[in-house]
Amino acid sequence: NDKVLEDTEILYSGMRELPADFWDRHGKGMESWQQGGHTYYRVTGPLVTSLFNNEFVYQEIAGEAPLYALVRETTGRTAVLSTLKDYTHQRNNVWGITARNREQNFALNLLLDPEIDFVTLLGQAGTGKTLLTLAASLTQTLETKRYSEIIITRVTVPVGEDIGFLPGTEEEKMTPWMGALEDNLDVLNKPTEEGDKSSGYAGDWGRAATMDLIRSRIKVKSLNFMRGRTFLNKFLIIDEAQ
Repeated sequence: NDKVLEDTEILYSGMRELPADFWDRHGKGMESWQQGGHTYYRVTGPLVTSLFNNEFVYQEIAGEAPLYALVRETTGRTAVLSTLKDYTHQRNNVWGITARNREQNFALNLLLDPEIDFVTLLGQAGTGKTLLTLAASLTQTLETKRYSEIIITRVTVPVGEDIGFLPGTEEEKMTPWMGALEDNLDVLNKPTEEGDKSSGYAGDWGRAATMDLIRSRIKVKSLNFMRGRTFLNKFLIIDEAQ
């Protein structure tokens, strides 16, 4: 509905379904080991040559536990697969958000992987691209302190007639463009059920303080002035990058 490319079906999808006979053809002499909470498998076979690094593979057979894995490395006919963290489960929630389907689970595994530096998410409007990215960035900036701050930018392309110059600093000028960010922040910081029952202003004050803390860690920049910048230890989100 809002496609920029005509031939989207030939784009790299980032994931593929394994055939039902995959383990019969690739499981001979398979090594497996555990490391850092993930199980790794070293498989060898004909299909491996078409796999890419950081590509997701999955197999869902009725009546069996599904397999979701990430291709960690490929060399010739041998590949190393690692199992994923299950972000659909409430105990692994990311800033209160859990994945609602296979693709969102894959996206969160990429966004929270410190080994992966660059992630592109493609999907229709409303599939949670910005929400998942924002949740992952807040978790890694405020909870695990992996990054020092979040920088959000997007191209300022107006729809229809431009409304002319906007007053204020760079950050203030960008505010009208950041409606999507505000919407997602509201979702991420909605009051919990227990919080609603709290007496007096504690819930509202606490929520306001949290929002202020979060906003102090989020910088909104214009893409027009990004050239030549060097970002160290920052989580950079480019919204509407197409």
